[in-house]
Amino acid sequence: MELMQNKQEFNNVITTRIKVKKLQAGAKVPTYGTVCSAGADLYAVLEEPVTINPHETKVISTGVAFEIPVGLVGLVCARSGLSCKQDLAPANKVGVIDADYRGEVVVVLHNHGSQVRTVQNGDRVAQILFMPYVQASFEESDNLSDTVRGVGGFGHTGV
Repeated sequence: MELMQNKQEFNNVITTRIKVKKLQAGAKVPTYGTVCSAGADLYAVLEEPVTINPHETKVISTGVAFEIPVGLVGLVCARSGLSCKQDLAPANKVGVIDADYRGEVVVVLHNHGSQVRTVQNGDRVAQILFMPYVQASFEESDNLSDTVRGVGGFGHTGV
């Protein structure tokens, strides 16, 4: 019975078409690991393995480009297994792929660990999430409204 309820919930997943262009032979279209995955895996396209020394950063090709609809942004994020188990994560933490960008999506991987890591052709190196965004219309002001928090910043709640 519970499985049936979960299947019905899958029908609520919001989807949209996003064109993807393979720019290199061997490039893979991103894939979702499960039916409810928010991020689609991005795959490395490499002529030869790439070694990343401790505290080193390397650019990893994915061989794909996207046509992201206006109003959405592609966010390139770490894969939890890769970052937690192998210490490899995007150097810029979250890459932003704007709707008007048509070039190759690359992943700039940083080795945060103390062991040499090697990325192989076809490895899943990051994940991309497509999210709506709001573009601000900035209005300069000399005054901002008061709040209980006020200017309390880093650690102001004791955490």
